[in-house]
Amino acid sequence: MKKKKDIRTLSELELVDFCKSNDFPNFRANQITEWLWKKRSISFSEMTSLPFLIRNALEETFEINPVSIHKSITSADNTIKYSLKLHDNLLIEGVLIPSKKRVTACVSSQVGCSLSCTFCATGTLKLERNLTAAEIYDQVFILNQESLVKFKKPLSNIVFMGMGEPLLNYNNVLNSIKLITNKKGLAISPKRITLSTAGITKIIKKLAEDMPKIHLAISLHSAINEKRNILMPLNKKIDLDILKESVQSYYKKTNNRITYEYILFKNINDSIEDAKKLAEFAKIIPSKINLIEYNKVDSLDFTKSSNKRTEMFIKYLVSKHIIVNLRKSKGDDIAAACGQLVNDLK
Repeated sequence: MKKKKDIRTLSELELVDFCKSNDFPNFRANQITEWLWKKRSISFSEMTSLPFLIRNALEETFEINPVSIHKSITSADNTIKYSLKLHDNLLIEGVLIPSKKRVTACVSSQVGCSLSCTFCATGTLKLERNLTAAEIYDQVFILNQESLVKFKKPLSNIVFMGMGEPLLNYNNVLNSIKLITNKKGLAISPKRITLSTAGITKIIKKLAEDMPKIHLAISLHSAINEKRNILMPLNKKIDLDILKESVQSYYKKTNNRITYEYILFKNINDSIEDAKKLAEFAKIIPSKINLIEYNKVDSLDFTKSSNKRTEMFIKYLVSKHIIVNLRKSKGDDIAAACGQLVNDLK
């Protein structure tokens, strides 16, 4: 028996072609699109504005492979981590992070990760596969619905900082953002979306052309090649000099300030010399730095920097007129914080 195609892999033009080939009016394609994305129907029987004949034709030709909530756990600070099940029973994780004025969704782009950053729990997983654009969209849709229920407000921000490297699943991530921002989808402004990358420089340049309105964050963690090589093996292939040229090109095309993410590890990258090198790198283009408290992963031999060294680090950066924010951990008690996503909600 021939496997049915997931209808959500079709473009709008392909839906129009399907309608034409079956002698259905063209406007039915718009109705199908609305049911699939804005209403996120997970079965054709739900599409009640369509005649039975059309619903039956869809059922015979296509399938829908939705994402579903597998499990969830709530932190003491109200952060909620979700284990989400894909149609092939693989699991990914997404996180809702509430604050006084907003709710941020942290979403995944891959099942697992191939980059093996030595401080990251997700890096201990093997890469199973990329997520489809529809699966990424589903994550955001589900987390938005959960936010409305749990926090009485829709998502205000989306960050691609969950499992996987977004720029190694570029086409699907890009298409998911188009769906998320489209009026026929969730209609969330691209200015409320941040994509975080370990530094896939060739794709950073492409991102500047394809999606200039979203925000770009780069996981830096050291501005010294020898140290970044240890923390992020990717740096052995794409070092700081290559990254420097890439961010300069990105800024030239978009005029967007870049955010550098920098986890402070005790006695590894938290000295004044480290701060000096970071300040020098940050001044290449207009940027800001998010300093992140390290969230302990039991299987990994890293410790967060002391309060004293963290304060000295920040003081130095501020003295060099660098915009710097210290991001406090949220959800670390349920392994939902930065670097802790490892599919532990089985």
